[in-house]
Amino acid sequence: MIKTILSIILSFGFLISNSQTGIDSLSGNDKKISLHFQTTFIPQYHFDFKAAYSGDNSLMTSEPTRASVSGTAYLNYTPFRNTYLVFNAEAAGGKGLSKTLGIAGFPNGEVYRVGDPTPKPFIARFYVEQRFPLSKRKEKVEDDLNQIAETTNKDYLSVIVGKFSLTDFFDDSQISHDPRSQFMNWSLMGNGGWDYPANTRGYTMGAVVQALYHDWAFRTAITTVPIEANGPELQFKFGKAMGLVWEVEKTHLLQKDETHFSTLHTGIFWNKAPMGNYQQSIANAGTTGIPDVTDSRLYGRDKWGYYFSVDNHLGFLHHFIKTSWNDGKNETWAFTEIDQSFTTGLQFDGTLWKRKNDKLAIAFVSNGISNDHRSYLAKGGYGFLIGDGKLNYGNEQITEVYYSFNIYKQFFLSPDYQFITNPGYNKDRGPVHILALRLHMEW
Repeated sequence: MIKTILSIILSFGFLISNSQTGIDSLSGNDKKISLHFQTTFIPQYHFDFKAAYSGDNSLMTSEPTRASVSGTAYLNYTPFRNTYLVFNAEAAGGKGLSKTLGIAGFPNGEVYRVGDPTPKPFIARFYVEQRFPLSKRKEKVEDDLNQIAETTNKDYLSVIVGKFSLTDFFDDSQISHDPRSQFMNWSLMGNGGWDYPANTRGYTMGAVVQALYHDWAFRTAITTVPIEANGPELQFKFGKAMGLVWEVEKTHLLQKDETHFSTLHTGIFWNKAPMGNYQQSIANAGTTGIPDVTDSRLYGRDKWGYYFSVDNHLGFLHHFIKTSWNDGKNETWAFTEIDQSFTTGLQFDGTLWKRKNDKLAIAFVSNGISNDHRSYLAKGGYGFLIGDGKLNYGNEQITEVYYSFNIYKQFFLSPDYQFITNPGYNKDRGPVHILALRLHMEW
């Protein structure tokens, strides 16, 4: 039924698009296609640290340098006015520190929990977008990743169907969002408390509807979820296994001029999946046993919560603040084991020291988990990402600082440092000092 409805909407969009082509002529500078590439390489190392004990999912106290690598081809094609076909082919590989385990706010957003470190190709995005103009206001759009150079309607209703990442459209900060060019930590890619539906590599399938009008944007999405926690395969079962999210965005809030303004995002999410329940698994284990959250999995269980963020642009200085929360009763299913998160940070443009394409940024993160989640880990339980066999609870706190050097055109070199206290929410382990050097190129 849902596929049929989406097909009708899409077909209607094509008809509208074709009818408008005869009315509005394209600008002479408009393009039909956009093709871009990126590659990112990140070696990362942590100094030895002390730990009173370790478990199956603990960060190793000592290990060699680990590295990740990715490459992406971005293709965007517009066959008709207001219709966009997006295809991204990607290859990613390498290893995260400790097999990408032991830290909820993991320090490298370019690594995934896949067993084979050999770079393998896959389809990252493959979707169609149909826009319906809501006004005659126009804006010029520059050629960029998944963006075609054109003059287009500034206000529109958009329907997107296919494979994508929810973070392509939701929870989008201009300061703290992309680990390939900004902060690398998972907690700073987005709001950590949003267990956003995605497979192991961060992508899902579904539909997004968004309306952009003047300085407001309203978005909603319905998507697939992983078949198993953080798994590679996706499924959709209405009312049993699905993801829903709603977001309101306000841009140019308190605007003084083009470089002094704020942007607000606030969202509510609700996921349903065959999740395990922490308290049920503790009860199943009895008074002396170790709980296993997988033994209480049941279709229809849910997780809901909210996120809120503000970007403040103050000329050459940019500031952000984010907070997010989920109920934490059932197991984390897709992103990472964070039930509450608060982050804030600053970015300084290199124009201040006559390096206009450079930037210096620093951020602070405080991640937490629910009481049920704490009890489960304290009794020796394991999630898909963390678990030390015991738990002396403390909020996981992270400080990250990086400097992005613009070496040549779109080639950037970024040294990065992260200081993590209570990795995996455990006061008996750490603190941990992590160094990285990111090489990123676009063309």
